[in-house]
Amino acid sequence: MAAYCGRACRQYLLHLAHDNVDFRLPVQTEIKALLSLRNRPFDTSETFSEKSPFWQLNGLSEDDIRSVMSRTVCGKSSFELWGHGTTTDELRKSLLEYPAENMAPYLQQHSTYKINVYTFNKTLVFKDRIKKIDALDFLPFKGTVNLKDPEHIFCLLEDYGSDPNDIPEDPFHIYFGRWIADGQRELIRSYSVKKRHFIGNTSMDAGLSFIMANHAKVKADDLVYDPFVGTGSLLVACSHFGAYVCGTDIDYNTIHGIGKASRKNQKWRGPDENIRANLRQYGTDRLYVDVMVSDASKPLWRKTAQFDAIVTDPPYGIRESTRRTGSHKDIIKPPEDFSGESHVPVSMAYHLSDIFADLLNFAARHLVLGGRLVYWLPIYRPEYCEEMVPLHPCLTLISNCEQTLSSHTSRRLITMEKTKEPEDSDRLSHLADPRFTPYQGHNSFREKYFSGVTKKNGKDAKATPRNKE
Repeated sequence: MAAYCGRACRQYLLHLAHDNVDFRLPVQTEIKALLSLRNRPFDTSETFSEKSPFWQLNGLSEDDIRSVMSRTVCGKSSFELWGHGTTTDELRKSLLEYPAENMAPYLQQHSTYKINVYTFNKTLVFKDRIKKIDALDFLPFKGTVNLKDPEHIFCLLEDYGSDPNDIPEDPFHIYFGRWIADGQRELIRSYSVKKRHFIGNTSMDAGLSFIMANHAKVKADDLVYDPFVGTGSLLVACSHFGAYVCGTDIDYNTIHGIGKASRKNQKWRGPDENIRANLRQYGTDRLYVDVMVSDASKPLWRKTAQFDAIVTDPPYGIRESTRRTGSHKDIIKPPEDFSGESHVPVSMAYHLSDIFADLLNFAARHLVLGGRLVYWLPIYRPEYCEEMVPLHPCLTLISNCEQTLSSHTSRRLITMEKTKEPEDSDRLSHLADPRFTPYQGHNSFREKYFSGVTKKNGKDAKATPRNKE
C-alpha cells in the first residue's frame, strides 16, 4: 500500500459516470483540460482504467478537485481517499495507516456525519449495507449520526466489475473516503434538448456539448466560434461557462429560425425560435455576440479575428447536407434586373475532406496561441486508421475519442491545440509530410453509411420470413 504524506500528496477518488462505457476516454481528456485551467499539469496514465468507474488521483489539492467537479459532466462524485484494498482486511489495514491528524477535523465530538454505501454492478439489501457500515466501527467516529443534514459525509464504495452477467460474490476493490463534491450531471437534465426552445434535426446532446466545451477549456470572457452553428447547442454550453459566443451557418432558415419545425406535432417554427432565444432560456443571452448566414468554405473574417476556441460539429451528409456556395460552371451571370435582394446563391457539394481541411486551416489562422479546436469526425469503422485524422503543422492533436454510432460507423471527438502561428511554408507542408494531406476517403462516408444500413436491413428481411398468403 502506498504511503500517505501531507495535504499536498493526499489521494482523491473520482466516481465516474458509467452511461457511456465505450466513450470513456473523453473523461480523461476532460479532467486534464479542467486541471490545466488551474495550470496543474497532470499525468493520468498510471491510475486511469477505461472500464472502471473509479479513478484515483494523486498529487492534487482539495481546491483542485472542487474546481474540476464544478464543471465536469463525466464525474459523479469526488472523495478524499482514506483507504482502499481488494479485501476488507486490506481496507482495514489501509485505513489504520491513514494519518489520524488528517481524519481528526472530521471526527470531532460535536460534529454530525453519515456513512453511505455504494456498490457498482451489484445491489445490496438494506441489512447487508448496515453490516458493512457496522464493520467500520474501528474508526474513531465521535460525532452524532445525522442522516438528513450531516456536516460530513463518508462513503464506502465497492467495485464488482462491469459485467452484469458475471457478478462476483466479493468486490474486486473497496474504497473508503470523505465526500468532497458532486459533478455537474444535473446540467444534462436541465439543458436537455427535449426542453430546448429552438431545436433542429442535428441539435447536439447536452452532455456531449458540455464535454466539448470542457475539452476546449472554455472559460469566462473567452470568445468561442462555431462555423457550423445549426441551432446553437454548442454555443449554449459554452455560454454556460461565461464565454461570449458567435457562429455561422449556410442554412438561412436555421439561422433566422424560420421554416418547418423539427418537433413532433409542430409544422412550422414559431416567431421566437432562434439561437438567441435558446441563450435567453438559460439566462446567458448577454453573452450572445451574433450568428450569420455564411459559407464555411469562404470565411468572412478578417485576418486579425482571433478566437479562444472553435467548437463545432460539421455536417456528415446524413441528416444535414454538405453544401457550399458555388457552381461547376466557369462564369455565372446574374439576371440583368438583379438588385441583390432575395438572392439565393447557387450551391454545390462540399466534400468532407475539404470541410476538414478548411476547418483546420481556419483554426490555424484564427485561434489564439493555446486556443483549442474541438470537432467531430465521422468514420467508417472497417477502414479506420489513425492516418485518417486530419492534421495541420500549427495544430497539435490532444485527444481522439471514439463514439460508436452503429456496427460500421462511428464519430471521433477530435481535440487540437494551436501551438504555433502559420507560416508561408505551411502551405506546402503536405508535400514534405504526407500526414498533412487531406484524406480523400472521408468523401465516401455517406455512401458507406447507407450501404451498411442497406446490408443490415437486408439481413433482417432474410431473418424474418414473410407469412404465407
